[in-house]
Amino acid sequence: MNKVLVVIDMQEDFTRGVLGTREAVSIIPNVMSKIKNYGYDNIIFTKDLHYDDYLETEEGRNLPIKHCIINTKGSEIIQELKDVANRSIVSVKNTFASVNLGEILKKFNERKKIDEVELIGLCTDICVISNAFLIKAFLPNAHIKVDSSCCAGSTIDAHNTALKALCMCQIEVI
Repeated sequence: MNKVLVVIDMQEDFTRGVLGTREAVSIIPNVMSKIKNYGYDNIIFTKDLHYDDYLETEEGRNLPIKHCIINTKGSEIIQELKDVANRSIVSVKNTFASVNLGEILKKFNERKKIDEVELIGLCTDICVISNAFLIKAFLPNAHIKVDSSCCAGSTIDAHNTALKALCMCQIEVI
């Protein structure tokens, strides 16, 4: 079985930085354990990056908190995951979902059929759900799942709402 793990935006600004939450920090041990103890054929990280003009973008006007600005500490993958990220593919994105991630997975699938894609990371209600739906569009016959114990939302309610929406779109939530 060909399985891929996608680690969404486990960056300083989403954990301990300007958009961080206790829930985001609390999932770090689960994320580390998932990566260490589960056998995947490939691990892909996404990394949210913005420029100094972030507040002038559509996203910035709707979420007016500068975060993950290129070449800042907040944009870095958290220290606990840097080693594995350095040995993995990192898909850089400047919005919620990563079209590049979809293209990478499509190429992997052309070489060897992907049976399962599992997503973990931050934030459940924004980037995790967006990338899950994007992957579903690129790989409609792959089994897609999200590990809720390895995700956190911008709020607890938003996290739970996103998990319900994922289930409604045939994405397994574990």
